[in-house]
Amino acid sequence: MQSGSYRPGDVPPPMQPTSIFTGLRIRPIVTGVIVDYVATYVAMIAYIALFVSRKLLEEGELSEEALRRYATSPEGLLLGFAIGTLCIILGGFVAGRLAKALEIKHGAAVGVGSMIVSTLEQAMAESDLSVPEWFVLISYLAAIPAGALGGYLAERWREFGVGGG
Repeated sequence: MQSGSYRPGDVPPPMQPTSIFTGLRIRPIVTGVIVDYVATYVAMIAYIALFVSRKLLEEGELSEEALRRYATSPEGLLLGFAIGTLCIILGGFVAGRLAKALEIKHGAAVGVGSMIVSTLEQAMAESDLSVPEWFVLISYLAAIPAGALGGYLAERWREFGVGGG
């Protein structure tokens, strides 16, 4: 306020609470979740085709059972976690860039959306591939912060004026 602009009888407007959903736009979030989902599958298939299958072939055991054992091994779980987390960061970044405001909030919403899609996918899966519960818990705990990180990177991208806006 400028000096002299406040009069004793004036009552300042009350602060209005905002909900967690205030300012969120659905299209950037859905796009971010789709980017995450597609990028995760492309990256996982590429990783399996380029590295895992070659490794198993060298060991002389390239079969569906060998792939299943690798996927549930500590190395397979950690690399799957890393790929999935990086793809959620990418989805959060895309959502933040498309939203052009509240980037971190949009990125975190991508993390929530990715958790929902993952849960639905696991519920509908007919595969008997069982991963440890601790892995599922860590994956869920990392999803929202990873999406928020992607949104943060989009915000920094905008603030530095990289890429034209």
